Amino acid sequence: MSRSRRTLLYRLPVAAYCALIFWQSSSASFDSLPAFAFSDKIMHLGGYALLGALVFRALEQETLNLSRRGLIIAAILLSTLFGVSDEIHQGFVAGRCADPFDAVADALGCILGALFYARLSAKR
Repeated sequence: MSRSRRTLLYRLPVAAYCALIFWQSSSASFDSLPAFAFSDKIMHLGGYALLGALVFRALEQETLNLSRRGLIIAAILLSTLFGVSDEIHQGFVAGRCADPFDAVADALGCILGALFYARLSAKR
């Protein structure tokens, strides 16, 4: 696969999704969303599960000298680091705050997303 095609199909979705997360976290929080206990944590978990899956999917297409377990760990670490950096970023946005429990929900989502996609791709 050509480098430009790999970028378009695998790298660009990761970059676009990270940009979307960054843009959303640069805005004031959505107070109009339905709220129930831990609803924000569930949204963090789901959003970062998608990021973990996208990062694993992209890394899987790279020519890295990593085992499958290594790819999973790399995807989890990279997507979790992005989540932590985004929480730090929110600490500097008016009307937002950095919440360590959001970072935990982000990390759990990254783990679930990377593991789910790794399992799904192994079956193909």
